[in-house]
Amino acid sequence: MEFDTKIKLVVLDSLEAWQKLNVVAFLMSGIGGADGVLGKPYQDKDGVEYLSMSKQPVMIHTTANVEEIRDLMKKALTKEVVQAVYTRELFATMNDDDNRAAVARFGTDELDLVGLAVYGKKNHVDKLFKGLPLHK
Repeated sequence: MEFDTKIKLVVLDSLEAWQKLNVVAFLMSGIGGADGVLGKPYQDKDGVEYLSMSKQPVMIHTTANVEEIRDLMKKALTKEVVQAVYTRELFATMNDDDNRAAVARFGTDELDLVGLAVYGKKNHVDKLFKGLPLHK
């Protein structure tokens, strides 16, 4: 199936495995809030219902460089896409209010980004992520 939109994430390669998984989970929860991302709830044969998930695949990229993530974010601000950010400070916070406060302490150019998620028109997202390798 072809989609007009695309979801891509990038995480800092130097993070611990648990940190990468945490970043991806939080970023996808942000993207999941965008209009049109989630499908209908699931239901098994026994009638047990499960939460809906993304209607389309998610591509996860990696980079060794915080500056690459920051540059990607700046370029994304000029495209018809939405973004979710994860900064290094969020590893030390314990709730949503503290998460937002940690991000709000910094200007866009000062964010210590360890992860970024982008959702939008397929051609815009593909151009933004050109050259970043997929996570292995």
